[in-house]
Amino acid sequence: MKLSIKQIQEKLSEIKKMGYVKNLRKGPTGIGYTLETLLEIDENNISSPDLGEIELKAQRENHTGMTTLFTFNNKAWKMNPLEAIKRYGSRDKDGRLGMYYTMGMTPNSAGLFLYVDDKVVSVRNVDGNIIAEWQLSEIEKRFEAKVKNVLLVKAKVEERDGVEYFLFDRARLLYHGTTKSILKNQFENGQLLVDLRLHDKGTMARNHGTGFRVYENNIDDLYEKVEEIEF
Repeated sequence: MKLSIKQIQEKLSEIKKMGYVKNLRKGPTGIGYTLETLLEIDENNISSPDLGEIELKAQRENHTGMTTLFTFNNKAWKMNPLEAIKRYGSRDKDGRLGMYYTMGMTPNSAGLFLYVDDKVVSVRNVDGNIIAEWQLSEIEKRFEAKVKNVLLVKAKVEERDGVEYFLFDRARLLYHGTTKSILKNQFENGQLLVDLRLHDKGTMARNHGTGFRVYENNIDDLYEKVEEIEF
């Protein structure tokens, strides 16, 4: 059964009254898992008559890490991925050659950087090669399909004997998706980044999906509308 925003507000109010609750799973995904368990819902079981499905995301207050919005490879590669790895890859601790880079506007050690104009964002090299390219309109569509509407719940964090405890005390509704101009601006400001995740498998490249990532404390800036949810 889908829960409405009002029903979620009531549940969040009950959780807030519990005070600090113990993290139910170690690692970065623990906060989301703990909140979903307390709410007794699956990730996309929130809905609104006006907005449709709403994705639930939980964040640690003042956390400066990144979150992946979605992965998107569709017909993006302008250079053969295996050739790109051999030209611009680096070796990991096991000696495996790969391209595991978080890409921004400034060239990295391999000379790779993001280029953005009014129509596209691309991964390029300082040698002039274009490695991969996405239309901003296609990124906008992918955004709309995956994270158009998000209920973002934040929690204060305490650590006790090496275990995290969360106080869920703030929520915002991010909705009506994004626009090409917002995306362009966020790429240019270094808030929206691209994760390359592929390595050399000998006769082919193994691609784990190119991630589009945002700093958690800047995710609001990607949305046309943001509303505080009181509880």
